[in-house]
Amino acid sequence: MSGICRSRLAEERKQWRKDHPFGFYARPEKKADATLDLMNWQVGIPGKPNTPWEGGVYKLVLIFPEDYPSKPPKCMVAVNMTNKVCTDSRLTSIAQDVNTCFTMNLMCNVGKFVPPLFHPNVYPSGTVCLSILNEEEGWKPAITIKQVGCLSGFEIEVCLSDLIAKMYLSTFQQILLGIQDLLNDPNPESPAQSDAYVMFKKDKIGYERRVRQQAKENAA
Repeated sequence: MSGICRSRLAEERKQWRKDHPFGFYARPEKKADATLDLMNWQVGIPGKPNTPWEGGVYKLVLIFPEDYPSKPPKCMVAVNMTNKVCTDSRLTSIAQDVNTCFTMNLMCNVGKFVPPLFHPNVYPSGTVCLSILNEEEGWKPAITIKQVGCLSGFEIEVCLSDLIAKMYLSTFQQILLGIQDLLNDPNPESPAQSDAYVMFKKDKIGYERRVRQQAKENAA
């Protein structure tokens, strides 16, 4: 299965480099021998324009399992003042919750953990739930032709080679766009962080002020 996984990721990288949403970046990490580690990607997700999240680029590490694309990747947030991403696999266990869809692990900064994002749907452990990254809910190894057409803006009647390329691209894009959407559009039905949830519900002005400050701390 690992061969299938790496072939898939190599193709996703190829398609991403050809075409990806503005302001995003996604690249495999490099191993000690300078070769690419396709199982671990560094990702940057910009806050949407005209939202309190605008101006911030929220850094993540996508960790792909050996049985990808049958199983979704895990996601570790990287938010600290030094902009260094902590990829120590030992941290993964910190963010294991029963209902976790992807993990946003705490940062490693001079031997200490920095708190996770201030967001109603982010658990104190740093975990957050997104259906498209939950294999029990919305995750699909491949998407439908209709989904590809809607996402890419092309007509559904595309040639087979273009369709396959867009399927690879769409799965990867959906992950990142889904996370971006969640930032400014929390799900109040699934509160995970008490302070953020209460402020979001009862003090929108204060909540947005807090988010803008967070965006400054994560400025590009």
